[in-house]
Amino acid sequence: MTKSELINMLAAENPELYHRDIERIVNTIFETISVSLENGDRIELRGFGAFSVREHGARKGRNPRTGEPVDVARKQVPYFKMGKGMREKLNK
Repeated sequence: MTKSELINMLAAENPELYHRDIERIVNTIFETISVSLENGDRIELRGFGAFSVREHGARKGRNPRTGEPVDVARKQVPYFKMGKGMREKLNK
């Protein structure tokens, strides 16, 4: 599901709300999650899951074409851990 599909689905389920208001709410939620992750915070949505940031340290890699060693820089990657409620729904 894309963000626009999510917005359209929410608009169909809530005809009393304006489409632009639903879009603003969804964008605000995603932006808040992004900013929190940038700041290194953890976001927990009970019954759904938790978003956090994990750090991958610097390492030596290889160029697959030439086989030459390459330095791979340290990086931070987003991580999602599914909540118990969501896991139970998926595994009925």
